[in-house]
Amino acid sequence: MSRLSGDDWALAALDAISSGGVAAVAVEPIAVRLGATKGSFYWHFKARGDLVEAALALWEQRSTLDVIASVEQAGGSPKARLRRLFGLVFDAAALTHADISLHADADPAVREVVTRVSRRRIDYLASLLRECGHTPRAARRRAVFAYSAFLGNIQLMNSSPNLLESSVGSLSRYADAVVESLVRI
Repeated sequence: MSRLSGDDWALAALDAISSGGVAAVAVEPIAVRLGATKGSFYWHFKARGDLVEAALALWEQRSTLDVIASVEQAGGSPKARLRRLFGLVFDAAALTHADISLHADADPAVREVVTRVSRRRIDYLASLLRECGHTPRAARRRAVFAYSAFLGNIQLMNSSPNLLESSVGSLSRYADAVVESLVRI
């Protein structure tokens, strides 16, 4: 078996968070799941809190920074980038239960990261909406509205997977409608 990296442990911790929240991050069960020993854990981390911190950083990187980078790298008009963004976040296959678990967690360290991620996501949406011609105030309001709807959508996709799609048709057409409503001045 190859040596596990700190990223392997962080990914396993993020999986635990997705299924049971931060409270589910426990070294021994994760070690068993990875086929590793606690010694492997201590090779990379001093304490459980360090593992949680690494998992949160991984979540922030993958679910926010990498998504924004992907949208920006693809380029296009602000509307095209919004469409790509919503296409990515409304993709049921890409749904991360970590978002649901972390937004519900009351731990102060988690709240800090979730707040930073939420601000970054809202700021990005607002910047695209400003590029579409909205005033800074209107862009910010619409960005907060869109982000709130996104959080509701992932909760609905988690709790009733077929309800959203059966109510709105294809998620792709739904993403188109969301973008149209956001960019309309």
